Amino acid sequence: MINGSDVALRGHENKPSSDGASALGTHGPAAKLKDANPSEIPPASGLGGRQNAVTISDILERRAKAGRLIAPTASYSDSDMFKGPQVGKPKSKSMEHHLSPESLSRHPCSLKQAARHLKTPGLISLGGGLPCAEYFPIDSITLKVPNPPHFSEAATASSGAEVRIGKYDVTDPTIQGTYDLSIALNYAQATGSAQLSRFVTEHTELVHNPPYSDWRSCLTVGSTGALEQTLRMLCDGPERKDCMLTEEYSFATALETAGPLGIKVVGIKMDEQGLLPEAMDELLTNWKPEERGGAEEAGNPTGATQGLERRRALYEVARKHDVFVIEDEPYYYIQMPLEMTTGSAKEEETVESFIASLIPSLLSMDVDGRVLRMDSFSKVVVPGSRVGWVTASEDIIERFIRHAEVCNQGPSGISQVILYKLLDEQWGHEGYFKWLMNLRGEYTKRRDTMVAAVEKFLPKEVVSWSVPVSGMFYWLKVDHTQHPGIQAGKPILEVEEEIFNSCIAKGVLVARGSWFRAEQDTEPNELFFRATFAAATAENMTEAIRRFGDAVRESFKL
Repeated sequence: MINGSDVALRGHENKPSSDGASALGTHGPAAKLKDANPSEIPPASGLGGRQNAVTISDILERRAKAGRLIAPTASYSDSDMFKGPQVGKPKSKSMEHHLSPESLSRHPCSLKQAARHLKTPGLISLGGGLPCAEYFPIDSITLKVPNPPHFSEAATASSGAEVRIGKYDVTDPTIQGTYDLSIALNYAQATGSAQLSRFVTEHTELVHNPPYSDWRSCLTVGSTGALEQTLRMLCDGPERKDCMLTEEYSFATALETAGPLGIKVVGIKMDEQGLLPEAMDELLTNWKPEERGGAEEAGNPTGATQGLERRRALYEVARKHDVFVIEDEPYYYIQMPLEMTTGSAKEEETVESFIASLIPSLLSMDVDGRVLRMDSFSKVVVPGSRVGWVTASEDIIERFIRHAEVCNQGPSGISQVILYKLLDEQWGHEGYFKWLMNLRGEYTKRRDTMVAAVEKFLPKEVVSWSVPVSGMFYWLKVDHTQHPGIQAGKPILEVEEEIFNSCIAKGVLVARGSWFRAEQDTEPNELFFRATFAAATAENMTEAIRRFGDAVRESFKL
């Protein structure tokens, strides 16, 4: 899987003994996996290996025919309203047997359902408690944003666009807006606003274009909240003894989300591309529900990126064992070239070539509807927006919405209207992709700064690494077998703590690898540290790596 991505796969303990798990990856030939049917999986052809690619021109033509979007306060919306024709695509398979009793017991929210009647002409509402917009104490919000492709802070300051969001832009005949503060500041449907839902649905179609017809997208409060919600939908913790399968080293927050829900985490062996499907297949084939229960997954912090063939092999394992997959890729667009670079996005690179360069997602090859994909604006626009979206089959998204209606009621209206004005009205799909292209270039330069620093300052006789090709992190393996403490019988965790404390004393914070271990209740047999190149300046990043190198040398007495 892609760096920092989560993938959850699950099956039930009342299934055959191979069911009840989840995972990610494999580089081995799909032919070894007996019961998979690779002929049904879309071939790697077309734009980015995706079938029947949808283009931005298609989206613009569709919008022109549809006319101005009218979606007043608390409007009901559905991805089906904004998708293109799904000609020739099959419907998804039922995944109801993967749902937890909690999820199956949920009913639609009565007040949310009643809001659908607000669009009735002449209706006077005395129903839901929607406050009067007259009493919202914000008349307007003004933003200054970049004009693509000039995204630098200096360019934005000198020539950025002024974007104003008024309270009554939609009803003002001189503006005829699509989304304003009278709508954004009020209650809304748990699916999120129709305005931003349209954008993410179109974006999903442009990038992933799921190969079954009844897919849907739904806005979320970000991927962490969406993961907790999804785990509760799919797992029943102690009662059903469900597990979450993941890479041996996974996203710490995902592990911390699963723990209190009573979900046991099982780690799957991995290599430089992430999780190994042969290992996952073997585990599931020999799975004993009475000993280990059912299953699910979280993400990898190592900077590894799964290639197309490995993803296809993983998906085939999931089909073979009837495993449900949660695909969470917050760093999907930060897929960097392996070679060192000196610039940002190439001048000759186009939006089409950028999309084509992205490794196809599991969602883009999901012919069953067994993948729930999580996307987010956090890592690529602003983390504080707390807005993302999930995409899955209609039945799964319907259950997700039922949960959201009584949980978070959807993301912040202020965040949604700001993102809509920036991404849809100001940039459009082409401008947003240009932003992502620029972002990939900028993080590639940061990655290259850290490449140079680790090459210069880390003791190669005990520290090894692979150059990250995705995400924002460097995963550093320390050869603990050469440590004098280990040779004298000291546990790996004590050596890790010693190096970590030395780093703090020297003025550098790195993450301990043990924080990301899937199976926290077992002793580690390897030693890792993680360093991010996301935020520090080039000078500080270089100095931090030098300090880390000094801490390692001191601990190993080099």
